[in-house]
Amino acid sequence: MSQGYDFIIIGGGSAGSVLAGRLSEDPLASVLLLEAGGGDKHPFYHLPAGFAKMTKGIGSWGWDTIPQKHMQNKIFRYTQAKVIGGGSAINAQIYTRGNAQDYDDWLQMGCTGWGYDDILPYYKKAEDNDTYENHYHGKGGPLGVSQPSAPLPICDAYFNAAAQLGIPRNLDINGEKQDGTCYYQLTQRNVRRSSAAMAYVTPNQHRKNLTVQLGAQVRRIIVEKGRATGVELIDGTLYHADREVLLASGAIGSPRLLQLSGIGPADHLKSLGMDVVYDQGGVGTNLQDHLDLYCIAELSGPYSYDRYAKPHWAALAGLQYIFGRKGPVASSLFETGGFWYADPDARSPDLQFHLGLGTGIEHGVASMPQGGVTLNSCYLRPRSRGSVRLQSDDPAKAPLIDPNYLEDPIDRDMSIRGLKLTQDILSQSALSDYILAERLPGPEVKSDQDYFDFICQHSKTSHHCVGTCRMGADDEAVVDIRLRFNGIEGLRVVDNAIMPTVISSNTNAAAIMIGEKAADMIKHDNGMILS
Repeated sequence: MSQGYDFIIIGGGSAGSVLAGRLSEDPLASVLLLEAGGGDKHPFYHLPAGFAKMTKGIGSWGWDTIPQKHMQNKIFRYTQAKVIGGGSAINAQIYTRGNAQDYDDWLQMGCTGWGYDDILPYYKKAEDNDTYENHYHGKGGPLGVSQPSAPLPICDAYFNAAAQLGIPRNLDINGEKQDGTCYYQLTQRNVRRSSAAMAYVTPNQHRKNLTVQLGAQVRRIIVEKGRATGVELIDGTLYHADREVLLASGAIGSPRLLQLSGIGPADHLKSLGMDVVYDQGGVGTNLQDHLDLYCIAELSGPYSYDRYAKPHWAALAGLQYIFGRKGPVASSLFETGGFWYADPDARSPDLQFHLGLGTGIEHGVASMPQGGVTLNSCYLRPRSRGSVRLQSDDPAKAPLIDPNYLEDPIDRDMSIRGLKLTQDILSQSALSDYILAERLPGPEVKSDQDYFDFICQHSKTSHHCVGTCRMGADDEAVVDIRLRFNGIEGLRVVDNAIMPTVISSNTNAAAIMIGEKAADMIKHDNGMILS
């Protein structure tokens, strides 16, 4: 026997948590939220600096990419969240929205209703901003958005160094203009992480019409006579959806589950011996991600948070946080950065920087025993496109993730330009009192081939994957502009997989915006109470 709900949400990540909170606002609608991961009780999910533990395995599926053929077969750790709150529970809490032109580009692609003026109200609706309330920002929303509480003096020196190269300071990169260096606002409230689950699910768990089930991995979406009617879990449990199945498992998880359900490219599914429920060639294509490069400098003194890795300093850090909400525990460790140009003729900034207040913070990144800083850069509008495919019909098997980094030579050229700019910033006199020497890439890296070889050894994902269930008005799009799956009724995809092109920044805030906008569309289409 199967239990019935009006809406079944698959995935309790950034967008799925928003859907659960918003759809259950209508007391007449029953909502089931299914999350394959566990709860977020561990303190690492709440302390800002807990991010440093996340890319090393906590709250993650533990997946890797396939060897990247345009990067000397490098294999990347590809952290995908497996916990309520999804990426918003394990990320560096950086709140950026991209550039207004990103969304107007979507509009020009035929995605009516997704231009910047259309989506801005949903960013504001979600926001409880501790600093701004104006045309660009809102207060009183579920999501805490705050200024960083624990910057270090080297951050101001970084701003001054960038200014020496003509890069101005920008107090609000989510406001009128994106260009310049900044303190990023963070998805925090009262110096604690404000994940989508903490914002939209936890405060509403008392609602009788909202059921949240953790450790519930979906085996397949059930399709009958061209309509999604429910789901089957890997333990055989069945749930029926009276109105809609809402897939919100992310840019990797959503196309993976669709293909496990027999929905996707027929040739690929048949090659694995699977029955084809619906042939949709776009499922799992169009994967885009930002490739993250980094420059590491050793410091001449204890100017970053590296020393707190030692036990006695870690104990002190804990006391600083408990009694003052300050110190390294209060830091997301990457709360300083900005946007600038690799191509001076680009229509808007095409590079993003993150200044890491330490070294070895993320998986695979080198550390400096005497302490250092890490300045990351990524090219924001890559032309390379990858894919997500299955290696078998076994849901226990990891998917074949291929970001296809640097397939396009322009991506390679712009990435190298960004890396060189990070070196230039760190070499400015404004930072000379702090920096002893650049250690990576180092002076031995000179030619573009040297830089490429370095990148193939020292780079990582920015965790900004999107695009694998592309939205559009054309026949090849996976979902339409209301996020309804083309060809199957009662099924929508609501997460970053629907982006036609990756936005020019971190992507978590956009996932929350997509959840907010989708919730209104779903309510409207089902005659529900609008919030």
